[in-house]
Amino acid sequence: MRYPQGGGLTAERQRRREELRLQAAERFALGEGSSAIARDLRVSVRSVQRWRQAWADGGPRSLRSQGPASLPRLSGKQFAQLESELAKGPAAHGWEDQRWTLSRVKTVIGRRFHLTYTIQGVRKLLVRNGWSCQVPARRATERDDDAVRVGQGGVAPRGRPAAARGAWLVFEDEAGFSMTPSHAETWSQRGRTPVVRVRGRSRRRISIAALTCYKPGHRSRLIYRPRRDDGRRDGRKSFSWRDYRDLLIAAHQQLGGPIVLIWDNPNVHKAAGRREFAASRDWLTILYLPAYAPDLNPVEGIWSLLRRGWLSNVAFSTPEHLIRTLRSGLRHIQYRSNLIDGCLTETGLTIKSA
Repeated sequence: MRYPQGGGLTAERQRRREELRLQAAERFALGEGSSAIARDLRVSVRSVQRWRQAWADGGPRSLRSQGPASLPRLSGKQFAQLESELAKGPAAHGWEDQRWTLSRVKTVIGRRFHLTYTIQGVRKLLVRNGWSCQVPARRATERDDDAVRVGQGGVAPRGRPAAARGAWLVFEDEAGFSMTPSHAETWSQRGRTPVVRVRGRSRRRISIAALTCYKPGHRSRLIYRPRRDDGRRDGRKSFSWRDYRDLLIAAHQQLGGPIVLIWDNPNVHKAAGRREFAASRDWLTILYLPAYAPDLNPVEGIWSLLRRGWLSNVAFSTPEHLIRTLRSGLRHIQYRSNLIDGCLTETGLTIKSA
């Protein structure tokens, strides 16, 4: 049987299991079959057969609970202390990288509690207390976690409070997509690695700027504009501030109300022409996300949906094929506001009505 995450049976479950075994012993004495007993007690036939063998060898007494197989070597209080040590990170214990391996946890247990564990014992200890082996998320060392926590607590526009009141909260981000698709899992025969054919050139071909738009009581919106690389060496590869200006004007017309724009801090977002444009538009208020905090931008979730869905493992034949696929994926997301709302929920940000 499978045990809960706590590991083994609780005292209540042990008592319940003992009651089932004793009920089975009474029916063994009456000569009933294993299948009927298993069906009535809702246990496996194999368990009943095992109980019957123990009953035949030692009588009903052999079916009573023997208590836990072994007591944990680390108490709950000691494991809490171990978690505090692990929370300090591997560097605090003398390792250069940031990985907690089973052998390192074993070493910390030996240093802190003077106990010797096997590698498998450490694994069982961690799993029993709710730990698992995971791929960590990456964060820039320059990131200001205090500023990120303030952002997750709520977004409060500064300046032009009248324009910001009742406005659409709009997040912006841009991304580049090439002819080389992202990888995704696929089924294949065991021992035969599947091969995905892709274009050898991975130079950026398509840039897309997207806006996710939120307003309490209204359906969330996704507005985007693509920009194709013309292939010239002296040509611009990404969006200019004029491209952002045109996108914001179009968004204002579609949304029909003032906009509070939230985006990151590249130089093009702070260009002099962009500042003059924002100053001359009373419907536009601009805020900046904390540096090195892309996880606060819901548009990052849109890119993730595209790369894990429509763009994964696709052998693009031409740039037009890539554009059609991008438009198809973005149109699918536009029609499903729950996906756009999910991208905001993933950031941990909250939007409160004025």
